[in-house]
Amino acid sequence: MKYKLMAIDMDGTLLNSQNEVSKRTIEAINRAKDKGVNIVLSTGRLLSSALGYARRLQLDNYIIACNGAIIVDKRENIIYSKPIELDKAEKIISLGKKHNIYNHFYDSTTLYSSHSLVKEIINYYSTRDNNIEYKILQDEKAIYKLENLKPYKFLFIDNNLNKLNQLHDELKSIPDISITKSWKNNLEVMAKDTSKGIGLAFLCNNLKILREEVIAIGDNENDLPMIKYAGLGVAMGNAEDVVKKEADYITLTNNNDGVAAVIEEFIL
Repeated sequence: MKYKLMAIDMDGTLLNSQNEVSKRTIEAINRAKDKGVNIVLSTGRLLSSALGYARRLQLDNYIIACNGAIIVDKRENIIYSKPIELDKAEKIISLGKKHNIYNHFYDSTTLYSSHSLVKEIINYYSTRDNNIEYKILQDEKAIYKLENLKPYKFLFIDNNLNKLNQLHDELKSIPDISITKSWKNNLEVMAKDTSKGIGLAFLCNNLKILREEVIAIGDNENDLPMIKYAGLGVAMGNAEDVVKKEADYITLTNNNDGVAAVIEEFIL
């Protein structure tokens, strides 16, 4: 099979434990690009963070961000957008406050939180070329004062899994949202029918690329929809067991150039 597109998750997949892309992986990506393969970052991160890495890697290609809630083309123009309605966002923030769980949300460029922001979180999303903007909100009502706000994704973080599970159960009472996770200690909330798989299907339809001609690679629950959609769904060696069970192929870990290994095996 000649693969025409490869959708790559970032955290735990493309990026190693130091939030960097290895030399071997960069070389493999460049060789795949030379063969005409579309290399698409497909991430839960906000768009501006993904763009920072894409520019460094010279990936002038499509990007799926916020777990599929926003997609941009090669010129960084938004071609797909599915934000959470503000009344739903207010309820989500209120539940986070009720359970005293750290949370933030973001649009395409800015991170918002009603909590005192932990500096490490901002640094995590930033690159050396791209500092993430952020705003502190006084309360959940403040979102109505932000002009043209489009909340694409909420992220909740807490090491108390019982608290997270209780929050998850209560979030399900809010209509027209979807819930997933990208790590054991978090929850991610988007608009209904939003996922990396739906975003990838939209993009492939636009590009006239068959799902059989697609490789998708990831490590966590939020990657499952695109891994199931792709003709070749790949789990990282460090992936959660549920991802490995659904994948067609398991590669090396993110600290052992697992993405490069897939490109070398199936594209080069």
